Amino acid sequence: MFAGFCKDQRHVNGIDIAYRLGGSGPGLLLLHGHPQTHVIWHKLAEQLAGHFTVVAADLRGYGDSSRPAADEQHRNYSKREMARDNVELMHALGFAQFSVLAHDRGARVAHRLALDHPTAVQRMMLLDIAPTLSMYTQTNEAFARAYWHWFFLIRPAPLPETLIEADPEAYLRSVMGSRSAGLTPFTEPAFSEYLRCLRRPGSARGICEDYRASAAIDLEHDRADIAAGHQLHLPLRVLWGAEGTVGRCFEPLREWQQVATDVSGKALPAGHYLAEEVPDLLLAEALDFLR
Repeated sequence: MFAGFCKDQRHVNGIDIAYRLGGSGPGLLLLHGHPQTHVIWHKLAEQLAGHFTVVAADLRGYGDSSRPAADEQHRNYSKREMARDNVELMHALGFAQFSVLAHDRGARVAHRLALDHPTAVQRMMLLDIAPTLSMYTQTNEAFARAYWHWFFLIRPAPLPETLIEADPEAYLRSVMGSRSAGLTPFTEPAFSEYLRCLRRPGSARGICEDYRASAAIDLEHDRADIAAGHQLHLPLRVLWGAEGTVGRCFEPLREWQQVATDVSGKALPAGHYLAEEVPDLLLAEALDFLR
């Protein structure tokens, strides 16, 4: 995986962010989702590196990045802080401006990054999410059953952490394997990396705090932006899985058009994990939009 890439870490925003770096040309930041790591991009990173300088980062709390302590307001895992991590990382690597391709939790970080640092992001592609606030306010039974972990992980510590740490592999298989494609899309090396990182001390805390922040301080930030009339003004492409929960329970394109002025998008024939289910289709979409 990641032939021609180097693996490193940088101390930014008071923590260490792990990443892989490869290719040449304009900067492209890749951000992953839960409960995974930057390894989700292993099926298309080398091809992207033929056109961009690719930076595939681990979010704080995930992968080999730092796992900051929890705080009462969940500020340490707010998408604002996670966005700052990655802006500072890209600046440290020499990119004042760059594009972003992001999935799941990483796409929520990317949304906040583009709002808080609008001059940094040139183009952005988000995978299989609707805006966090719209998903919480429109939650129905079908969504709650499919995305049960959203409501499990935000329970007060230490219950969710204790249950995850008791059997990390069972948690990983349950969350990833319960989607439409099951565990088929995940190669053994990739799954092993996800499991290795989930077993690291502090991983369960990081995951839970990420979700607790999304149900608390992140919603405050989102509501403040809406009240102030702040929107995304960069070219934004949103893709989602035709067989996934987001496309069934929400209207992703319509929801993004409420918070952004230049939006296009469509469903791909897949479930939630687009980068691992339909990498060739995603690569074609990414190259067409981001170049």
